[in-house]
Amino acid sequence: MRTVDFAIGIGGAAGQGIATPGNILAHIFARRGLHLNAYNAYQSLIRGGHTFLTIRASDGPVHSMGDRIDLLIPLNQDTMDRHLRLLGPGACVLFDEGSIELGDVAEGVQVSPLPMKELSKGKKLAANTVSIAAALQMLGVEFQAIEDALTRIFARKGEEVVAQNVEIARNGYDYAAEHFGPFHFVVPKGDKHLAVWTGNEATAMGGIAAGVNFYAAYPMSPSTGVLMYMASHARDLGIMVRQVEDEIGVMNMIIGAAHTGCRAMTATSGGGLALMTEALGMSGMIETPIVCVDVQRGGPATGLPTKTEQGDLWQMLGAGQGDYPKIIVAPTDQLDLFTTMPELFNLTDKYQCPGLVLSDLLIGEGTASVDPADINFQTEIDRGEMIFPNGDCDNPYGGYNDSTYLRYKNTPSGISPRAVPGVPGHIYVASTDEHDEDSTLISDVDTNPKIRVMMVEKRARKMLAVLDDLEAPKLEGAENAEVTLVSWGSTRGVILEAIEQLAEEGITANQLNIKWIVPFHADVVTELLAQCKKVIITEINYSGQFARYLRSETGFTADGFIRKYDGEPFMPHHITQAVKDQLAGKETLSVPVHEISV
Repeated sequence: MRTVDFAIGIGGAAGQGIATPGNILAHIFARRGLHLNAYNAYQSLIRGGHTFLTIRASDGPVHSMGDRIDLLIPLNQDTMDRHLRLLGPGACVLFDEGSIELGDVAEGVQVSPLPMKELSKGKKLAANTVSIAAALQMLGVEFQAIEDALTRIFARKGEEVVAQNVEIARNGYDYAAEHFGPFHFVVPKGDKHLAVWTGNEATAMGGIAAGVNFYAAYPMSPSTGVLMYMASHARDLGIMVRQVEDEIGVMNMIIGAAHTGCRAMTATSGGGLALMTEALGMSGMIETPIVCVDVQRGGPATGLPTKTEQGDLWQMLGAGQGDYPKIIVAPTDQLDLFTTMPELFNLTDKYQCPGLVLSDLLIGEGTASVDPADINFQTEIDRGEMIFPNGDCDNPYGGYNDSTYLRYKNTPSGISPRAVPGVPGHIYVASTDEHDEDSTLISDVDTNPKIRVMMVEKRARKMLAVLDDLEAPKLEGAENAEVTLVSWGSTRGVILEAIEQLAEEGITANQLNIKWIVPFHADVVTELLAQCKKVIITEINYSGQFARYLRSETGFTADGFIRKYDGEPFMPHHITQAVKDQLAGKETLSVPVHEISV
């Protein structure tokens, strides 16, 4: 049960400095033991447009940005006009009285105007510092915490800049103490300090924990944060990082690195994945393990570069022509991204195939708190049946010479002994053409149908055992629930909170979240869904991509659907209201849209 649960919304134009106050708030809250979830709705503009950052904090776990704003900090008139009407009793709006007009405000909303020009000493970009200091004073945070945060953030700009920002913050803090009343809740001092990270940072850290030593990428939002984190830590960690000219080169580079025995990965978005797909097929054909992360955004084409979507499922299912084994996983949140990466690398090494990760902007660029104790870099690393240059062998197929080594040996499991280049007595050809067990191309002289059948079946046979290594999905929540919400990937968190809201209204609901997409636990899912009274599939795309995939794998057709494709993530009340409407028989397809233009 949460006793403290509030959300702060900060809005303005791109270039007004929204990120810095968000960073200050997030770190202060987390270091006082509060859990948090932050989402930044922004446009693909360097200057202008509308940016709105929501930071929700609580003394209990939070899985989404929530439904309400308790404190609104509009840095321009546009933000005031868009968001003021959504404030309810007990909320507060904190704004510059000299440049922003208030507008109609609901009864019970605390209005807190600031003489910004005076407090900021005329520095336009200092308005956010004044506002944050005033807000934190009203939240009961001591000034020392603000000073420490400003010192940390501006230290690289020198002592003079730090001193200026601290002085301006003090002006806002003291003014709020003298003129404004406190909120009805205060930020507590927790015993346990939490850390803060984004999903892209968690993805990179997960790759580091997995032993990645080669990373290549082409910058493409919203995946660029993975590249930035890898590049900033590459020298200290001994990781080779390359920004390549395009995604075609990226995928060929990481396959080449993986072929030599490196653990190699990349991250991109849907457009970049489209360019990588032919080379992904090469990874499958030469049985070289790599990991590719798709941080999904709105499509098609350039689509919505800075908005979220779950629209790449079928693209990933069909990535690369022909049939070849691959493992596809959709982590649910930032911590799950971190822990999934080492697990996936072990699986791709074991089964010698590509591993694909379906992330998205919501969790990739979203900020969340994490307990540092949950970040384990001492993960088990399993390289599978690899033969190393020192002669050691982790598989039962050692002792080869050049005339007997079969890189693509047709084994009962479909997994062949894999020697990295440089192992004496283990020379072979790695070709994208179909080949025999000893890597001889079967189409050089004539195509041998029997060998082709054998090799296709050998590669496919590897996938038969993968399910045994994957955690099967399970129902979360009440037994014998009135409704079961089926989800995949990042929608799990907001559905958990919608289930809480439904319970408050007397409706029992549970959730079946599917994390491992390929291979698919078809038998388990079929058995679970057969027990459910009413099933509604929730996803962030137009066509119901997962609903179609579920039907193709199990034959199951849901009773209802909730889909969102306006570029913004679900809020809990979107799902709550849709479930109520569908239980009442009003509709079988609900398409909620954000109430405001963000």
